[in-house]
Amino acid sequence: MVEEGRTSHADSGQSAQEGRPVALDEIRKQSVVLKELLEFLAQNLVTHPDAVEVTENQTEEQSTLHLRVDKEDLGRVIGKQGRTAKSLRTILNAAASRANRKVVLEIVED
Repeated sequence: MVEEGRTSHADSGQSAQEGRPVALDEIRKQSVVLKELLEFLAQNLVTHPDAVEVTENQTEEQSTLHLRVDKEDLGRVIGKQGRTAKSLRTILNAAASRANRKVVLEIVED
């Protein structure tokens, strides 16, 4: 929460832990961790783990992860009423929040 008259670390481009600007290589490292986390989770949910593919588009403040799985496994990563997809998004955002970043997960159907 941002108090009146104050800016948050996310607004100022600074990391919450150290109060300094976030370096580009730190962003890349954090993005790799998020991408590997999603790959690990997805591979353990599906019946065709070799077909799991995660690609990423990133900006300074946000990463968009695109998850592709085998057509047969699409329902497994989405889940009933989208519950599994929502859980994946929650886990990714929890991991990203430590670095003051936002993650968007898109499940791509080929």
